[in-house]
Formats: sequence, C-alpha cells, structure tokens
Amino acid sequence: MNFSMKEYFDTIKNKMFNELGPDELLSLEISGENSNFVRFNNSKVRQIGIVDDFSLSLSLIYNQRIMSFAITLSGNIDTDLANLLTNLNRIRVEISSLPKDPYIVYPTGEGSSFSEKNGDLLSPEKVVPVISPVISEFSLTGIWSSGRVFTGNSNSLGQEHWFESDSFSLDYSIIASGERMLKGTYAGTSWDEGEFLNRINSDKYKLDILKKDTIEIKPGKYRTFIESAGVSDLVGMFSWGGISESSIQQAESSLCKMRSDSIKLSSCFSLSEDFKGGSVPRFNSNGEVAPERLDLIVSGALKSTLVSSGTSKEYNVDSNFAERGEYLRSPYMEPGDLDSSKVLSELGTGLYLSNLHYLNWSDRIGGRVTGMTRYACFWVEDGQLVSPIKDMRFDDSIYNFFGDSLEQATSKVSFNPNVGTYNGRSLGGTHCPGILLSSFEMTL
Repeated sequence: MNFSMKEYFDTIKNKMFNELGPDELLSLEISGENSNFVRFNNSKVRQIGIVDDFSLSLSLIYNQRIMSFAITLSGNIDTDLANLLTNLNRIRVEISSLPKDPYIVYPTGEGSSFSEKNGDLLSPEKVVPVISPVISEFSLTGIWSSGRVFTGNSNSLGQEHWFESDSFSLDYSIIASGERMLKGTYAGTSWDEGEFLNRINSDKYKLDILKKDTIEIKPGKYRTFIESAGVSDLVGMFSWGGISESSIQQAESSLCKMRSDSIKLSSCFSLSEDFKGGSVPRFNSNGEVAPERLDLIVSGALKSTLVSSGTSKEYNVDSNFAERGEYLRSPYMEPGDLDSSKVLSELGTGLYLSNLHYLNWSDRIGGRVTGMTRYACFWVEDGQLVSPIKDMRFDDSIYNFFGDSLEQATSKVSFNPNVGTYNGRSLGGTHCPGILLSSFEMTL
C-alpha cells in the first residue's frame, strides 16, 4: 500500500456526499489492513505473505428507510468510485420497496475523532531471523501476523472518525508428544524479545509434564484454577446473550436473574468495557462514541448493560452507544490479590486448566456454559503439577464459576488478543486475570 488510506477514504466520501439528494443521508464505513504473515509448521517457515486489503460499506437513509451494501476496494480510485456510484443508484431504486423502520438510528454531525497508534514492530525481514532460533528446539506450529489495521466512518452531516493502529501477534501451539500440545499467544504493539523469551521458557516446564502419561479423571466437581486465556473465553460468553440489554428485554439473557431477582455474582468479580488502552476505537459503526469506561458488573452486582441506540429507541432506555450487536468490544476484568507464584500452593489438589475450547450455552437462562478442556490441562496434587488429564467436557454456571465458587483472582491481568482473520485481522482482546475456584463441574 503506497498511499494513505485516510486520504483515499476522504476522496471517496467527498465524492459520494456530493452526489446526494436533499432528503438523503449517507454513512460510509471503511476497514482494512496492511499486514505481513508468516506461517510456521514444525518450527519451520512454510509460508510468508503480505496482505493489503480494505473494504467499504455504505448505508443510505431515505424516508425512514435504510439500505446498505459493501464492496472490497481495489485501490484504483476511478474504479472504486464508479462501482460505489453504480451501487448507490441501485439502492436508491430498491429502498422504496422496504417498510419504514420505526427504530431507525439517524446519524448526527457531532463527535468526530482521529486516533493513530504507532507501534514498535519487527520489520518483515527480521521476523524469521529473530523468531526461528528461539523456537528451533520445539515442534511449533503457528501464525505470526503484524502490521497496521485501520477503520473509519463518516456521514453526510459532517461527522468523521478515524482509527489506525500497529499491532502484532504470534499465535502458536507447541507439540509435546502425540496429540498433546501447549498453546500460547504473544501479542502487543511493541515487540519485546526479552518478554517473548520469558514466555517460551515458561512453556518448557509444562511441556515436560505433558510428556507424562495422561490421567483420566471421573466426572464430578473439582477444585480448579483457570488461567487467563481460559477466563477470557468464559468472559466472551457475556457477548452472546449475556450483557446485551436487548437480550435481557427479550428474556433471552443469562443475566436475567441478575436484573429481575437481584442475584449477584462473587464480590471478586468486576467487569467493565474499558477503552483506555486504545487497542480498539471507541466509535461504533454508527459513528457514536462510547464512554471511555463503562462499569458493567461491580463486585458481583449488575450495574450496567450494553445498550445500542436501536435498543434505546425500542425499549425507551438510555443508550451507551454500544455496537448494534451489543457485544463486548474492550472487556476488562478486575484483578484480585492472588500472587501468580502461589497459584499451585493455593490450589492444593485439583485441576489446572490453561485453555478452554468450543464454548456454548447449555442453558442460557440458567447461565450454564459447556465446553472442553484442551492443550495444557493438568492434575495437581499437593501444589505440584502431576500429569496431563484426558480431555474432558465441563458444564457449569456463571453463577458458580464467577459466583459462589470464585475464591480469588490473580493480581496479574493478562491481555488475550483477538487473533481472528476471517474478515481481516481483528483488533483488541480481553484483559483478565486467572481465577481460583472451589468447584468446577466436569461432566464427560
């Protein structure tokens, strides 16, 4: 990419807004990346690539109706403008066939912003020389991704937002023996070789334990410690029929009991939407700017939910400018006071779970979550890792593992990045500690 995407976007929006009729409102949203990737398999480089990708979505509002479309941009301004204008004319014809939307969210001309986060990344030519010697003694499979990600939106009333940020991630698995492996992720905005070495060295102890014979535990409730990566997955369930005001209003949320019956979680559990770290933009796809910090659950009590402007109109509640889907964009779980070096001794005898996978609601209204243990999960006796456990299914309630059974959270909060690349490289992630539970239920 040898041109400024901000300037490219400005050219597009200026042309498109000049084409509008007096009763038309237009919103544009752009997103994309300039990234380099390296794929490792068995600690050898298998693929190297560069991705320049950007797409634009357009929403036309006319006579209380809204219609949208999206295209992938080519980088040729004449081609892209011709394509956009053709589609704009098409939806002008089609929009009249839609019913009026009583909950339509109209754009405003207020609240513009600009944010550019420059990181300290490994240059593409240094990635392999720096990483390969460190991982050469292992059988490591993973993906390195690094570069700039950007997003912006603007509307014909004059509101403008732009966000771009440098970031990197190495998402990897190290095979111990057979199908047993350890999963890790190192991510951020500034590469620190010392921190990377520390992470790899800390993996070695677990790898040695993973080579031992597997223990098959019986279904039942166990004293359990869950690392930050696993807690991140559990927190992520709040984005799916949890913290959404719309879900609560429709009686489909796992937090309905917290609203209707004033049931509380553990006083050790506090969750907020916190944009202070700057890893994701505060503006949503409507161009609305969320509070820098929004306390959602405080010491176990439900204080706020995520409320989009559409939900605000439908149920006559105040909006806090959540995204349309009312999902967590920058979740932060407060730490506790458990020293990470004392986790095993505090656990005593029970389960140590590094990762959880394939999570789903087994009973959403009851708050029950099911999933699988995977990768580095161990049986612990007398404060010592003994052996890896056979993969098990768990089924337990947020009112237990974030409630009655939550004894302590670690004093260290770790960043668990979003490493998805389905529609482009993801932004942000979840900040959370590890948690010590008096009980966690294994079922199969």
